[in-house]
Amino acid sequence: MENQIKNVTYKTTNTYETLNKLTSQTKRVWVVFHGIGFLSRFFLKYFNELPKNENYIIAPQAPSKYYLKNEYKHVGASWLTKENTALETANLYNYLDAVMAHENLPTNSEIVFFGFSQGISIALRYLAYSKLNCSKLILYAGGVPTELKKSDFTHLKKDIEIVSVFGNKDQYLTPDKLIEENNKLKILFGDTIQYLSFDGGHEVKKEIINKLAE
Repeated sequence: MENQIKNVTYKTTNTYETLNKLTSQTKRVWVVFHGIGFLSRFFLKYFNELPKNENYIIAPQAPSKYYLKNEYKHVGASWLTKENTALETANLYNYLDAVMAHENLPTNSEIVFFGFSQGISIALRYLAYSKLNCSKLILYAGGVPTELKKSDFTHLKKDIEIVSVFGNKDQYLTPDKLIEENNKLKILFGDTIQYLSFDGGHEVKKEIINKLAE
């Protein structure tokens, strides 16, 4: 007797968190995708030194939660795994569509997409799928999904600012891996990418985020 994989469709609810208020004084809206092991509310702390009246931050929450380090104390989350990736990706798109619809951002908003580590793959995939536009795309210490093509991003504005950030001691970005990721970025976006390195490992630094908001 063989196992059978079956699908069902059902309604589910997930949270997301925001920082500051969206007002007429808001200059830029950040949509920030955390890395594996984070929760959105803790990820927001890296953005709390940005001028509050000028920056509004939206932090979607990865849906798959688990206990960190087998201690059953602290909870983290993951966006995707290799298990049922296509199905889970479609679920994520539905969730992110709902977040963006709920926020109902002004059409003249300056939008920044920010992905850290695993969050890069979600930020890029969602941009490719949704055809949303943004004025700045920040890819911080992570990898580019191999299935993406240059044609997936032709909808982006010609003057979009794309920044690749990485630490010079990042244990996940070896010199060979960094060359590979930079080559993938170049294929997608050409020579318009800015590269910003810092002294450190696989970590988010507030001073880097503050600098990128200037």
